[in-house]
Amino acid sequence: MNEGKLLIGIILGSTRQGRLSPQVGEWVKGIADKRADAEYEIVDIREYQLPFYGEGSGDEPGPKAWQQAIDRLDGYVFIVQEYNHSITGALKNALDSAYKEWNNKAAGIISYGSAGGARAAEHLRGILGELSVADVRANPTFSLFTDFEQYKTFKPSDAQLKNMNAMLDQVVAWSGALKSLRNR
Repeated sequence: MNEGKLLIGIILGSTRQGRLSPQVGEWVKGIADKRADAEYEIVDIREYQLPFYGEGSGDEPGPKAWQQAIDRLDGYVFIVQEYNHSITGALKNALDSAYKEWNNKAAGIISYGSAGGARAAEHLRGILGELSVADVRANPTFSLFTDFEQYKTFKPSDAQLKNMNAMLDQVVAWSGALKSLRNR
């Protein structure tokens, strides 16, 4: 990581078998890596094997590693897919498994589903507000019908690049502005 640059995490919001979020995350990272405004990394909640919030002894390595991973980031891009009109249970659990680590940071939301993941994005906005995370306005949305071949292979149109870059611009700007609050 370059000193002084913001570090933005691209958070994959699903742990399910057959999930599509890794494809979307790699596409986002490919776009983000062409920019010179921040460093970007994919953060896969599946790798942390988080117990359900409030269960376990509290000494498991997953939650501690998760909190450290979230704490070191300056901002986030969430890849959220809509399941039953909301975010996944795994993402909600991951959000609940940290608190102060999220505070005074910015987030962009990329959503997908049959209705572009709009309901999941709206639910996530409410949760982020409670965690003192400022979500940005630009919200790239993808349809399972038009942006995924046979509902399995992510193939967004080039028209999506404008909204994606607008969202990244906003996340970087807000993440930088909020950094002064975290350095108090």
